[in-house]
Amino acid sequence: MTYSFRFITLVALFITCLIAANITAVKLISVFGLLLPAAIVIFPVSYILGDVLTEVYGFRQARRVIWLGFLCNLIVVAAIWVGLVLPAASFWDGQEAYQRILGATPRILGASFLAYLVGEFANAFVLAKMKVATEGRWLWARTIGSTLVGQGLDSTIFITLAFAGVIPLDALVAMIVTQWLVKSAYEAAATPLTYAVVGYLKRSEGVDVYDRDIRFSPLALSD
Repeated sequence: MTYSFRFITLVALFITCLIAANITAVKLISVFGLLLPAAIVIFPVSYILGDVLTEVYGFRQARRVIWLGFLCNLIVVAAIWVGLVLPAASFWDGQEAYQRILGATPRILGASFLAYLVGEFANAFVLAKMKVATEGRWLWARTIGSTLVGQGLDSTIFITLAFAGVIPLDALVAMIVTQWLVKSAYEAAATPLTYAVVGYLKRSEGVDVYDRDIRFSPLALSD
């Protein structure tokens, strides 16, 4: 199978946004009084790109890209861990800073990986099903609707698994709702750009996939 430069570019951007989000998430920022991870700037873009992939190329291709993103993120995490455990040079004094910024705990990493897979696959599934149900109309409803589901699951799984028992329950719920709403609002604001990119790709690629007769299992890579 031959993939176009446009498709490869889309995949590269998706994976770049995913990895950048995981690295920058360690910093907490305050925006209009809301406590958010710095990854809020880039992580929603991965969902926008995921929407474009599913809308234009279909669930099959989106599924492959989601797993590829997972693999690439795993490689980055492994490389960071190896760098952490290797003995530091005698004159290098950045080990503590390296560990604090990049040395995420297994609990955080596990929560992040699971949230990513569940959220992205839910997002792609909902968008693909809605596309068939609406016969390709109302793209805005599909992108926003799928994001509400995907980001809701992502935020709930990650924050619950990463911080349950560490912060009070009311603060936990507030963090979930805040991140879910901010990420979803981000997607809604990007709707005009999504329309432009989807329209361009459908015209230039000559592709507009409807997922009518496929298996939606995340594990069916050969389907």
